[in-house]
Amino acid sequence: MTDRPMQRTLTMPESTDWKRVVRVTGLAAVAAVVLLFVAAAVPQVAGADHSYVVLSDSMSPAIEAGDVVFVSDVPVDRIGEGDVVTYRGDGGRVTHRVVEVVETDSGPRFRTRGDANDGPDPALVSPDAVVGVVRFHVPLAGHVILFAQSGLGVLALVVVPAVLLIALEVRDLLAGSPGDDDAG
Repeated sequence: MTDRPMQRTLTMPESTDWKRVVRVTGLAAVAAVVLLFVAAAVPQVAGADHSYVVLSDSMSPAIEAGDVVFVSDVPVDRIGEGDVVTYRGDGGRVTHRVVEVVETDSGPRFRTRGDANDGPDPALVSPDAVVGVVRFHVPLAGHVILFAQSGLGVLALVVVPAVLLIALEVRDLLAGSPGDDDAG
């Protein structure tokens, strides 16, 4: 008797339910986007104290315009060279890197500079002006946030969907449901 190799039959897996795959993938994508914007609106969800949309490229390539930075409160004595801080400047909030801690008669001050800038910022930053240290950032998310805050964004993201929802509800009410007949 001779030994013959076993023959194996390959069976194809059952067809993939592509509708379900697309539905689950779409739901996961929507959930991720919603979570991102919840974190931007309530930064404590992400373990930060504040979040801000970066409006300029002064910190590029590390942080670009349109990124969202998540900032945590940190004691001033724990801020050092290399830390990226957000502080209240004359024109609003600024996010720049600490390039030097300067000891003055009134305490420490921070010399800051945007990574893309040629030189340091003109004025030293006082500890009272520091909002906190940037813990992490999310690229590009700020573009959507800024769009949502614009007139066109409100129209596209709130008004149009609300009108469509109302129109669909009115259509369904006028069409009635099959069980609405008054058959006796």
